[in-house]
Amino acid sequence: MCAWKDILELDQNRRVVESTSTALCEAIDSGADLRIYTEFKYGEHIEPGSSNIELVQEVSDFRVTYLVDNRWVAGIMNLRVPAVPPNWFGPRMSMSFFMYNQDGSQAIARPYLDGRPVTAAKGISPIDDHSDMPKYHQFDNWDVKANAPSSNFIYDFEAYRFIVRDDWREVYRHNSDGSAISGSLDMLIEAFSNGCEIKAAISNPCIDMLGDNAVSHELFVHAGPGYYNTEQRLFTVESQPAVRVKPAIPMKYTSDGWDFGWFLLRTDGFASYWQCDPYTLAFEKCTSRYTIRWFVR
Repeated sequence: MCAWKDILELDQNRRVVESTSTALCEAIDSGADLRIYTEFKYGEHIEPGSSNIELVQEVSDFRVTYLVDNRWVAGIMNLRVPAVPPNWFGPRMSMSFFMYNQDGSQAIARPYLDGRPVTAAKGISPIDDHSDMPKYHQFDNWDVKANAPSSNFIYDFEAYRFIVRDDWREVYRHNSDGSAISGSLDMLIEAFSNGCEIKAAISNPCIDMLGDNAVSHELFVHAGPGYYNTEQRLFTVESQPAVRVKPAIPMKYTSDGWDFGWFLLRTDGFASYWQCDPYTLAFEKCTSRYTIRWFVR
């Protein structure tokens, strides 16, 4: 029996067809995984101008999700690289950090990984010519000749379905100083030691990007390896790759408004972030303390 269910559907004009965005927010708040189903014509999207107009169905996995101000959801594909289905990968190796908002607006940030020399400084650039893609509506264009271009856009997909798997259990929540708020560390450790998956919801991890315009947000990310120090009663996980984005409604990429890396999270509130500067690919280790919610499955 499929554990995934449709929770929000938009039409080609991104109008709500079924359910509500509130239901999506509630699901993400409870730790739900997110996938998004879309449809497009091959010759309009993958190979513009091609005579191939077959309908292509796509389901993408958004393993980093944001809940902004308790009322707005955005998801990021944190493991995707460029591909031209069904035949080959894209021309340059990069990460394809596509981001979708609950209203159907989209964005892409692409840190290149092939080490080619950078030809220009960061900044705003003219919008690209998409006359051969009439369903692609680009809003802006950032850092196009730097190592990490990004842009915000809408593509008029034939359909949008937000699909969730809402079977995570929140078993522990603590403050940034490690003091318990709800649940128990024992419940988390029991689930971990029995092989359960772990997911963490980190409160306000992008606050340093906001300045005086702070907006509350949580970043949800799957955990990889976990470690429990039995005498210290200290639980630690390494996260899957996370993409930090300056929180807003809707979420957008801007120049110097995002980065990516890996979190090392502990149940005493301590966190280390191995941050990658997408423009230089230089790594830096940063530390902080966060309120964290722990989910198991």
